[in-house]
Amino acid sequence: MKVIYGLGNPGRRYEQTRHNVGFMVVDRLAQIWGVAVKKTKADVVYGTGRVAGVQAMLAKPQTFMNLSGVPLNPLGVRADDLIVVHDDMDIPLGQVRVKTGGGTGGHKGLNSIKASLGTGDFIRVRFGIGRPPAEWDPSDYVLGRFAREDHDTVQEQIVAACEAVELCLKGDVTKAMNAFNRRPAKQAEGE
Repeated sequence: MKVIYGLGNPGRRYEQTRHNVGFMVVDRLAQIWGVAVKKTKADVVYGTGRVAGVQAMLAKPQTFMNLSGVPLNPLGVRADDLIVVHDDMDIPLGQVRVKTGGGTGGHKGLNSIKASLGTGDFIRVRFGIGRPPAEWDPSDYVLGRFAREDHDTVQEQIVAACEAVELCLKGDVTKAMNAFNRRPAKQAEGE
């Protein structure tokens, strides 16, 4: 079974924060696919269903971000069945990128997953949140909510992340990378 694992922190305090975009994407996928994400097991809230001919689990860990990998072993999740959706400060807001394997970029949730699985060889759908202003602590930034003027951009980005997950779920990871990893062309000087 493929597992779409949206990262975030549990509790109302963290709803709609930058660090919880993985939860937001899983919630949107649950709506689209008609999957109830209500069951609990091993510190995860999850639901299962058949999507595009593939048996899939939508899951949101109920540990805090730095312990995101802890529930994976009791669930019996293998790295090659895992698609992780997470925030990424190294990608500008409004952009989604797809990656397989590699480092964690210091993301505590990814560090925990890599430690639990013993490998970083899993698919990541990376949701750009951009860098904080120079005067902001990065921890405060990721735990903060998006600016009101960014609402439409975030909603469009959630839709894009859902499309990337669906491609990956169908085994079209390369197609997802080609579609989402293109960087926008720089504007000509003076525009």
